[in-house]
Amino acid sequence: MDRIILASASPRRKQLLEWAEIPFDILASDSDELIPEGMPVSEVPVFLASQKAANVVEKAGNHKIILAADTIVVLEERILVKPVDRSDAIRMLADLSGKVHQVITGVCLRLGKKEKLFSETTQVRFHPLTQAGITHYVDHYHPYDKAGAYAIQEWIGVTGIHSINGDFYNVMGLPVSRVLHELRLFRLNA
Repeated sequence: MDRIILASASPRRKQLLEWAEIPFDILASDSDELIPEGMPVSEVPVFLASQKAANVVEKAGNHKIILAADTIVVLEERILVKPVDRSDAIRMLADLSGKVHQVITGVCLRLGKKEKLFSETTQVRFHPLTQAGITHYVDHYHPYDKAGAYAIQEWIGVTGIHSINGDFYNVMGLPVSRVLHELRLFRLNA
């Protein structure tokens, strides 16, 4: 398999591609993550992934496949972005406590002007979380670079998640199995 370009500095996406043995180089996008007003929540991650890929194609050129992704956490039709500080992270986790939310990852594969867009949604249910558990997690794991203020592969995922319906790795930031499948099809049709 030819090397692709990962348009992300996410250590989790890097790790997932390594586990899948997909050869890649990293060229992180620096695109703005501005969402057009009125855009349906379900379309946001695909839109942002496409913007990231477009930003990187300007830097990298048209000769390699670019993989860009964006993951959002949605609770009751409200997007939970990365927390700005400790109190914001604590508030987000308290909001997620005992509830089901969606993790949606939008993916863009791009080669020149050719683009394949798709998304994957996973339902996640938290157990009711204690205030002590929430503050322990925030103070020890510093989830400020994570949408929804948590990472499923960390302590709070191990102790606080009741169930998931869908792709576990999607919650980590990339639905790797689907990406691999779509990448094979994209290469065949390139």
